[in-house]
Amino acid sequence: MRGFGDLEAVVMNHLWALDTPATVRTVLDHLQATRPLAYTTVLTVMDNLHSKGFLAREREGRAHRYWPTRSRAEYAAELMGEALADSGDPVAAMLQFVEQMPANEASRLRTLLGDKKPGRSKGRPR
Repeated sequence: MRGFGDLEAVVMNHLWALDTPATVRTVLDHLQATRPLAYTTVLTVMDNLHSKGFLAREREGRAHRYWPTRSRAEYAAELMGEALADSGDPVAAMLQFVEQMPANEASRLRTLLGDKKPGRSKGRPR
């Protein structure tokens, strides 16, 4: 998986923010507030995102309603996983990443990693 192209990213960000299925027309109307685009351009981008598995869709009349197949956080985690796997040394890359985090985010990460998983007893891995 690779990152999105510029227009793909704008479309995905809008759909994530909407948190509800949307037609091409709905997305186009939003995007035209900042840039002139043709309906067919947005249709092609959304169809490509559907073909790549990032959007699901269902027919509604003559159009489709589209929605993301994964959350923004899930997508970011997949990209991070790929970057770590491609780094040659995932542990070193992760350590570098954590060292560059703002202190409050690093503290939150330590807290999350320290939380016990439900159903686990202390000292006994499952």
